[in-house]
Amino acid sequence: MAPRRDTRGILDAAGLLSLVRFRRREAAEPLRRYVEHYWLIDWDLPRPYTTRVLPHPSVNLVLQRYGDAPAYGELTGIAPGVFRQRLTGTGRVCGVQFRPGGFGPFAPGRPVSHWTGRRVPLPEALPGTPPAAAVTGPADEDDRVAALDALLLGLRPEPDPDTDLAVALAERIRTDRALRRVADLAADAGLSVRALQRLFARQVGVGPKWVILRHRIHEAIERAETGTAVDWAALAHELGYSDQAHLTRDFTATLGVPPTAYATG
Repeated sequence: MAPRRDTRGILDAAGLLSLVRFRRREAAEPLRRYVEHYWLIDWDLPRPYTTRVLPHPSVNLVLQRYGDAPAYGELTGIAPGVFRQRLTGTGRVCGVQFRPGGFGPFAPGRPVSHWTGRRVPLPEALPGTPPAAAVTGPADEDDRVAALDALLLGLRPEPDPDTDLAVALAERIRTDRALRRVADLAADAGLSVRALQRLFARQVGVGPKWVILRHRIHEAIERAETGTAVDWAALAHELGYSDQAHLTRDFTATLGVPPTAYATG
């Protein structure tokens, strides 16, 4: 399956993509059960620009280089709010977006919730990995992708049924618009709600209710950025909210502004 082409989660996607080169690439076949895609960004900016992203329920591995400063890497757990990064001058980022639920086999000693809300230097998070410059340094993009493959394969992830189950359930939340309740997901998986919550904490890093909410907000943001009028009451119903006020509360709590203001801003 080719990497997705949408910009869901990127706030002001048009502004960002007008300033940087952004690409997604597939991981090596043995890694695809765990990795959503690689993401590559290069820039040469006349003035600083701050990116804003409302993250997916995914752990990311980020190798980055800014100007002439040494390259460095970090593991970023799922961020609860808007993630901001200031870009200046020239630079390059090579990132790994793991599938929701797919990171656990790369650091099996800890639950994925250990990394939630944290940015941890790569040598501390994943000891023994190559230096970041081994990934960001090659001029050829294919060589950088190969370096990401080598880094992840070198961690020797072992298949895990709980990982596969968590990935499948998280994917169902993303794709099944009719799924609106944690209890329904638990019942379909043959689990109690508490067991499902423990699985998500251990393998995804956040609870299933959080994942459902994040996908709802991503959908609302995408509608708001179409440039056309949005029937917010109809969208609230479509996303499974009891009313427009409930959608407005969740949207405002996540982004700091109500959806109508975001759409016109």
